[in-house]
Formats: sequence, structure tokens, C-alpha cells
Amino acid sequence: MIELIGTNAGLVWNTLNEGGKQNVKAVKKATKIKADKDLYAALGWLAKEGKLSFEEVEGELFVALV
Repeated sequence: MIELIGTNAGLVWNTLNEGGKQNVKAVKKATKIKADKDLYAALGWLAKEGKLSFEEVEGELFVALV
């Protein structure tokens, strides 16, 4: 499971590095991560490492690299 989370974290990082700030739905679509839990685990991994910033705009969650 740890390996999957790390792999997905890499996909999320690459997506945000190339596309900049995006909403979580767009990140999920771009990375093709199927399960919400897998996406949020990857986001948590990157957040714990201090690599992400989060912003909620009108009820929608946006994420960007720091």
C-alpha cells in the first residue's frame, strides 16, 4: 500500500508541476487515479512533506505545489 501511495503522490506532483493550481477533481482526472481514497492518500503524503498548499473557493478544494 505504501508503494501505491508513493507512486500516486508522484503522479499528483507531476500533474501539479505541469499544470499549476488545480481543483481536486481535475487532479484526479489528469492522474487517472480511480479511487478517491488513493488520491487523498497521495495528497496527504505530499502535504505531510510540506509540498502542497490547499485553498477552498466556493466549496471547491484547490491544490498547488508550494
